[in-house]
Amino acid sequence: MTIAFERTPDGEIINDQHLIARVLSEAINYINYLKGKILVFKLGGSMLEHQQEVLQDIVWLHQLGALPVLVHGGGPYINDWLTKLSIPTRFLDGMRVTDAETLEVVRMVLRGQVNQRLVLMLSQLGANAVGLCGTDGNMVQARMLDERLGFVGEVESIDSSSVHTLLEQGFIPVIAPLGQGPDGTCLNINADLVAAHLAGALNAEKLIFLSNVVGICRADGTLISELSDAEARRLIDEGVISGGMIPKVSACLDALAAVPRVHIVDGREPHVLLRELCTDQGAGTMIIR
Repeated sequence: MTIAFERTPDGEIINDQHLIARVLSEAINYINYLKGKILVFKLGGSMLEHQQEVLQDIVWLHQLGALPVLVHGGGPYINDWLTKLSIPTRFLDGMRVTDAETLEVVRMVLRGQVNQRLVLMLSQLGANAVGLCGTDGNMVQARMLDERLGFVGEVESIDSSSVHTLLEQGFIPVIAPLGQGPDGTCLNINADLVAAHLAGALNAEKLIFLSNVVGICRADGTLISELSDAEARRLIDEGVISGGMIPKVSACLDALAAVPRVHIVDGREPHVLLRELCTDQGAGTMIIR
């Protein structure tokens, strides 16, 4: 059943008790399904200005019995601080070149600014949240990806025990994408990859990428609500999925090795998580094995 909202001539949704009942009857099956399930959300740095409603949805899902884990980026904030400190910003093949000076800014922004801000906002919304980064408890073990990139890491293994412990105690873990190299060096890691590897290690039911796009679209621009991993690969080969969507969809496909379902949704849309996870129609794209 797809819900069609009745509207006034001015476009306002009509307050209809029958409509409310239909919404609840549709949502209840999804709510029951999500109870006790681990859901990993990846919030991109460009989405942080829209975080209030996203975090509210995560808190509501937690209160309804789901077990959310939030992994975040912070690229725009890192760029702002590098500019303020007159530190040059360089990219190689779309990845930030991270020398020792840049790494200090990355750590300061991800841990001290973005992570703590998200934890505080979740707390203000009534949740118990704890901020972590991948170097805490040896969570993310990594190796250097390419010497030309400096202190940029690639995930080798995940120890999810600390995250499991927090979930069991009723907390929402909020995780910054840093990892520990073989010599104890802190490494900057792509947040999409940390979220994908962590979702696999946690045996998560779903991995949800909150982006600034509505999802995966056909060549004519219409949204694809659901597709398989094979269909997604075909769209990449045909050039329908292109540009900045390729690494995001590739991270989704990698995650499908351990996670049954991966979603891409537009984090700028009001209450997009409730619409995607608790309605038949959804709001973005779900990729399944």
